[in-house]
Amino acid sequence: MNIAVRNELRFLLNGEVVHLTQVSPTLTLLDYLRLHRQMTGSKEGCAEGDCGACTVLVGRLSQSGLVYESVNACIRFVGSLDACHVVTVEHLAELNGRLHPIQQAMVDHHGSQCGFCTPGVVMSLYGLWLETPSSNAETIEKNLQGNLCRCTGYEAIMRAAEEMGQSSNSNDTLVVNHEGVRQKLSELRDGSRLVLSGTDGEIVVPASADDLANVLANSPDATIVAGSTDVGLWVTKHMRDISPAVFINNIPDLQMITEDATGITFGAGVTYSEAFEVIARTIPTMGDFWNRIGGQQVRNMGTVGGNIANGSPIGDTPPPLIALEATVTLQKGATQRTVPLEDFFIAYGKQDRQSGDFVASIHVPHLPDGDKFAAYKISKRRDEDISAVCGAFRIHVNPDGIVQSVRIAFGGMAATPKRAEAVEKILLGNAWDEEHVHRAMDAFSQDYTPLTDWRASSEYRMLAARNLLKRFFLETNGQSVQVLRHNKILAEA
Repeated sequence: MNIAVRNELRFLLNGEVVHLTQVSPTLTLLDYLRLHRQMTGSKEGCAEGDCGACTVLVGRLSQSGLVYESVNACIRFVGSLDACHVVTVEHLAELNGRLHPIQQAMVDHHGSQCGFCTPGVVMSLYGLWLETPSSNAETIEKNLQGNLCRCTGYEAIMRAAEEMGQSSNSNDTLVVNHEGVRQKLSELRDGSRLVLSGTDGEIVVPASADDLANVLANSPDATIVAGSTDVGLWVTKHMRDISPAVFINNIPDLQMITEDATGITFGAGVTYSEAFEVIARTIPTMGDFWNRIGGQQVRNMGTVGGNIANGSPIGDTPPPLIALEATVTLQKGATQRTVPLEDFFIAYGKQDRQSGDFVASIHVPHLPDGDKFAAYKISKRRDEDISAVCGAFRIHVNPDGIVQSVRIAFGGMAATPKRAEAVEKILLGNAWDEEHVHRAMDAFSQDYTPLTDWRASSEYRMLAARNLLKRFFLETNGQSVQVLRHNKILAEA
């Protein structure tokens, strides 16, 4: 395969085309803006994608065309921005001294106090306004999940967001120039491989999935960076060297979503936000669960493939995907192999990936008619938090009330995402009733020996797992279940 190699990273920054030939693999977009460009509107609060003070918009070409998404600049690497359009809060100053409608609404409704978080809040609302000018309270709250405010209070911000929806976006610069920007990004995406080498390390942006395979054949120990929602923290919190860094977030053939009679296939580079529509449509009970994966900025950056590839025992997507009998396709060179997702996780920090392998896609079979499914996430904070326990349940009960098939998987209960096989064995072939559910609840101790850490104690995790099975049973039988706010599970009386 003959691929042209380019040694210059190119992207749009507000209205300027940026050309860079020397970039450290660990240079974050936030540091580039503040330290290299003296654009200090974006703030650093947490440096881990949690507070949203650094929020900017990134426009990129996707299956649906040019889309603008809010992202965390503190964990987004400059190396990932080739053929993208970065829009910062400074962009809103292009109105000749007049405030943007979003800024004016924040002023009118006293949505800013100390002001530190305000630029990030404004940019999150700007991204929402561009996509859906008039939004309801639920949509606004969803888009503000990743923005924390310590002093103003969210009611004032919500009022400002609701007023924002009364202003048309038709005259906004990004709307007026949409086609021109799309054409420019298409020109910047020239089909070549980007390679930047310097004293601080090497950056590679492959041109395609096959080109990625070639890159990894020569550098099997390279750090593959997809959404950087994990790798970003390796750098900002642990100061790790990730060179050579191979950025795959903008590879077109890893961003494909296809549906057929067998199910849905997600390219490894598909983000949570891109996957949401098809997930919520085909498996409605997954919609609310999916919206609790990080905040909006994290969902716009993080990928389904990355969540699987890093092998975390508390990743949100593996338990439900295991319960749904998902498979993962790995590629090495020109060869692909497909394995059940549950077999991909071998031990803590170890997955079924050979040297040079990468996750190419994930296939999720359609949920058969009659199967009941649910996924639950338990965390200290309801929104934008990491799971303490994540459980997924799938069951088929025949007309006689007998469990014909069952799959139960948990994260946070073992060193890897793992099936509850002892629990399943008790349920399979027996009546789906309270007696057998209670027997199965006692079998969780045969499947799991959870750890105690700062997120939850071993005892709490075991109690939560047991009670989630009980909750699933009650819900599948049409009974209402009272769950404490913030997902605190009540012990049985």
